[in-house]
Amino acid sequence: MSAKTILYLIITPLVIWALESINITNVFKKNRYYQARAVYLIIALSLSYLTVNFFYDFFQYSKIL
Repeated sequence: MSAKTILYLIITPLVIWALESINITNVFKKNRYYQARAVYLIIALSLSYLTVNFFYDFFQYSKIL
């Protein structure tokens, strides 16, 4: 397994856990549960991608990996 894959496996559940504290359904219209969950998933994947790339680049440039 590559280092990026391991970081994804660690960071993605952490981001999902952190996003659970936000009640995103209040932003959407009434009875739009599935659209709210889709946006939640997109935000979680986007934050995971950005966080993993940040840490990977940081470790790579600092020669830790």
